[in-house]
Amino acid sequence: MIEAGLKEGHDTEQIVVRAEGNMASDMNGEKVMFSTRSGKYYNLGAVGGRIWDLIAEPIDIGRLVDTLASEYEVERATCEREALAFLRQMYRESLIEVRPS
Repeated sequence: MIEAGLKEGHDTEQIVVRAEGNMASDMNGEKVMFSTRSGKYYNLGAVGGRIWDLIAEPIDIGRLVDTLASEYEVERATCEREALAFLRQMYRESLIEVRPS
């Protein structure tokens, strides 16, 4: 489980994918989303929106982090830490699914 198991340097081979029941749209360069399950709206921002785009299909977290680190020219360790924090929050809100590799 992402909440308990994902720490920097560990479990980046787990697979993440969008959960069903969410509608997203681009607004002024940022991604906004509505969860039909919870009735909540979310502003994912630009980077969060990019993560949302990348997890449209199942992707292992290591590959997700590699892509983001390359695109945003940030150190991989920093990118991993920030991406995992974002994914944990999305998991807590039931916006993503986490699967073993």
